[in-house]
Amino acid sequence: MTDTDTRNEAEDSGPSGYAAARLRLLTEEARSGPPRRAALAALTDDWLAGLHAAAAQGLPGVSLIAVGGYGRGELSPRSDLDLLLLHDGTAPEAVAALADRLWYPVWDLGLALDHSVRTPAEARRTAADDLKVQLGLLDARHLAGDRGLTTALRTQILADWRNQAPKRLPELRELCARRAERQGELQYLLEPDLKEARGGLRDATALRAVAASWLADAPREGLAAARRRLLDVRDALHLTTGRATDRLALQEQDQVAEHLGLLDADTLLRQVYEAARVISYAADVTWREVGRVLAARAVRPRLRALLGGGRTSAAERTPLAEGVVEQDGEAVLARTARPERDPVLPLRAAAAAAQAGLPLSLHAVRRLAAAARPLPTPWPAEAREQLVTLLGSGRPTVQVWEALEAEGVISRLLPDWERVRCRPQRNAVHVWTVDRHLIETAVRAAGFTRRVHRPDLLLAAALLHDIGKGWPGDHSVAGETIARDVAGRIGFDHADAAVLATLVRHHLLLVETATRRDLDDPATVRAVAETVGAQGTLELLHALTEADALATGPAAWSSWRASLVADLVRRVAALLAGEEPETPEPAAAPTAEQERLAVEAFRTGGPVLTLRPQAGAPDEDGNPADPAREPEPLGVELLLAVPDQPGVLPAVAGVLAVHRLTVRTAELRSLELPDGVDDSTVLLLNWRVAAEYGSLPQAARLRADLVRALDGSLDVAGRLAERDAAYPRRRGVPPPPPRVTVAPAASRHATVIEVRAQDAPGLLFRLGQSLEDAKVRVRSAHVSTLGANAVDAFYVTALDGTPLPDEEAASVARRLEETLRG
Repeated sequence: MTDTDTRNEAEDSGPSGYAAARLRLLTEEARSGPPRRAALAALTDDWLAGLHAAAAQGLPGVSLIAVGGYGRGELSPRSDLDLLLLHDGTAPEAVAALADRLWYPVWDLGLALDHSVRTPAEARRTAADDLKVQLGLLDARHLAGDRGLTTALRTQILADWRNQAPKRLPELRELCARRAERQGELQYLLEPDLKEARGGLRDATALRAVAASWLADAPREGLAAARRRLLDVRDALHLTTGRATDRLALQEQDQVAEHLGLLDADTLLRQVYEAARVISYAADVTWREVGRVLAARAVRPRLRALLGGGRTSAAERTPLAEGVVEQDGEAVLARTARPERDPVLPLRAAAAAAQAGLPLSLHAVRRLAAAARPLPTPWPAEAREQLVTLLGSGRPTVQVWEALEAEGVISRLLPDWERVRCRPQRNAVHVWTVDRHLIETAVRAAGFTRRVHRPDLLLAAALLHDIGKGWPGDHSVAGETIARDVAGRIGFDHADAAVLATLVRHHLLLVETATRRDLDDPATVRAVAETVGAQGTLELLHALTEADALATGPAAWSSWRASLVADLVRRVAALLAGEEPETPEPAAAPTAEQERLAVEAFRTGGPVLTLRPQAGAPDEDGNPADPAREPEPLGVELLLAVPDQPGVLPAVAGVLAVHRLTVRTAELRSLELPDGVDDSTVLLLNWRVAAEYGSLPQAARLRADLVRALDGSLDVAGRLAERDAAYPRRRGVPPPPPRVTVAPAASRHATVIEVRAQDAPGLLFRLGQSLEDAKVRVRSAHVSTLGANAVDAFYVTALDGTPLPDEEAASVARRLEETLRG
């Protein structure tokens, strides 16, 4: 059926005909994107025009106008109909009756309607008072009635907008900034709002409004395509969910991708991110231009008066580097610059801009992208030094890098960058896409360049450490090969390239070892020392580890992790310097408090514990923490001593889960009692926990429940099962399956079993119970939580204290994995 046939059917059959024609249009597989939106708008136009003609019955001085998204013809399947009934004020009662006859059929079909009834004067006054109303009227489009009335209003609104632009545009910019603070940046969010987030459809509309002011205009290249891509995704989202939503939730992304004919949800997100970057970059450039124009308008009258009415002088140009100058708050190319003869100029200009804290002008970037010669291989020394200078410039690096990336300069300089550009990271710990994370790591690393003897290698490693995420398999392994190749191409010698390859291959070594291994075990320290090989590499790896974690997100780094990594680095450095690893006995020596708790636990024959609030957490009585204290990490420290006996780990974990305490980190180790006490062993647990909500339980209640759990009178498993059954499971993307592995040669004294799984209440209880059932002894446990992921390591032995045979260790790992899958 043609568009004409569909529209005739809608006109002939009234609301029911329109509804049938609308449904048929939305279900046509052959039509999508702009053609469908245009057809839906035209269909709706004809239906509303027919309603108006039937209801108005020749009433003069009235027009029906589409505004906002409908005025632009951007009707998604579940979009609101934004309508204005404009009248000249001569027959208000007849106009009110007409409005009822127009609005009720729309409501009867279940369509969302944003409507108003105003005279032209009222419309202008409302627009003057409400910026959002004025923005909607900028897209006013005549539907029915008195066309002259519509044309006059459009002319007046546009004239008002242009006259008021010096006041209105700063308001619009502030409105966009506040929205960005609330909604975040579309190009980085795992569940973005396609309309409200920065770089979304609202910002694209704001750029249209700026252009309508005639003060400035957005870079046009790619902008229409980016807007069209976001609208296409919103259309598919509406059809997939059947709801008027702009939030691209995780559980709908695969279906939306399939509807659009894309490979998977990652491909969908990458296209959304690319579109958002185009709009965000265009907004940055446009708002800078608006600021310059408004500043010039404010200065020009005063300057003209000072010059006696003569012509003003040209803008001052301050040299920044060879071929680069500052002008009007931007880094621009000098008049003598010749990018076609100077292949280093793009990097020199970028480094100069970042060092000065200035953005690169759009004209400069586009000229560099179009005219700059490719660099030879290997790069000349100046090019490599300028890249390092750019990376070491701190926070200003981000806007300069994004400008180069927007025009394709980065992908030409570093072809491997294309695979990580706009690549999403489906891990709640990460707050950035892969490429932005790499730049954020360089920004963080720039603050550590005084700590290392080779800051150039640190910054290059920061840029490349996750470059392998664009390839299948272990990203560290793939990244090692890429880093070695890139290092050679950009001019590092063979020895430096080898160091960079090592840093990329093992950029997770320190934090994973420190949080998942027993640092008192000499095998742990020796393994790291053998991998790192040299003091200089260790120094660089330490700084890279911290920069990487800080750039990942708030859940990836804490004072606790920092202290563990620093302790590991100190031990490895001592070994590399020729000292023997510290023996475990001194490290295990109890503190005064641990000794007191151990003795009391032995004498009472039961558990003894203390709760100590950490920074940022309320105390046991719910009193707020001192705001002047360090805010990391939140929660309390639970220090527990209990005579060595079976079932301690699952009992403690289960009681904490029953009391709705989330385990953030956990350590469990045996402690020999001090001299003067009968020969016996006490288990010492040092855990950091936080309340899911509400205040922390009293220590006495925890101890009482722990006593019951240890003697079997408290059914922990039953209590947890009852609680789980009382709450329905939430919808969402299923998490990756758990993985349990045996770490070979990780310790000479125990078998190390690693667990990676989705964090959940009672997880540690289930793991502990499974280890108890396997008849193994838990020598120590190192538990950490990264966002929604639990990453645990258990040092286990046979009951006689020896490491498990390989076959038995594999069997225990399988048992744990089956427990988690169940």
